[in-house]
Amino acid sequence: MAATAKKKVHVFDTEEEVAVSLAKYIAHLSENFCKQRGAFTVVLSGGSLVDTLRKLVEPPYIGSVDWSKWHVFWLDERVVPKNHKDSNYKLAYDGLLSKVPILPRNVYAINDALPAEGAADDYETRLKHLVANTNVLEESASGFPKFDLMLLGMGPDGHVASLFPGHPLLKENKRWVTFIKDSPKPPPERITFTFPVINSSAYIALVVTGAPQARAVQRALGKGHNSDKLPVQMVSPEGELTWFLDRDAASRRVKRMCSWVSKCCSRV
Repeated sequence: MAATAKKKVHVFDTEEEVAVSLAKYIAHLSENFCKQRGAFTVVLSGGSLVDTLRKLVEPPYIGSVDWSKWHVFWLDERVVPKNHKDSNYKLAYDGLLSKVPILPRNVYAINDALPAEGAADDYETRLKHLVANTNVLEESASGFPKFDLMLLGMGPDGHVASLFPGHPLLKENKRWVTFIKDSPKPPPERITFTFPVINSSAYIALVVTGAPQARAVQRALGKGHNSDKLPVQMVSPEGELTWFLDRDAASRRVKRMCSWVSKCCSRV
């Protein structure tokens, strides 16, 4: 494990080991926040992340986590009906929400009856209401909502949420939730949290598995100073960032470290 004051990097041999460690990590945070203030706000994303959460619906966590105090939000969502195969809500419902006793009123899905711009505006309004009127969401020092835990995945191009390399939305610094109509990945219309909201989080877990992500992982965790940052390199929370990687995702990073060690040894 490598660590700085705010960043930790865990590399596991297999995706299965990632899933086991991630469940333990989430359950620990859930217990702490539920004891501290009686609620735990969790932000989900799509892709393979929900499958990696599968250990939470198994013992000991299925029976020990206080699911009634969970409040679930979405980092980004495709503007499709909730029962559509592309819906992040459907992915989370099928893989997690339908299997644990989270209260339906504590699940904050987007309004899928609205177009992209309207859905983004509506979701932001709902978040502002929660900050102003309940203890579910706190306000960070920067004035943005402060979620307890964000669970992020990453694409092979280094994108997180629906924030893609080179897109103007990377620079959005006022909106809490915005929309995209030209996503380079289908479907084209989505809503997404902005980086100020992402980076206001108390904890962020970046969960990345599989060899296709290895190059972006190497770039994100390397020591290079490329001025053209990948979106994942812009994840820098006020709180703590923890990477959960399997060996395939970390393979290029590991190879570079091994190469460096080999060169040093050859000089001795």
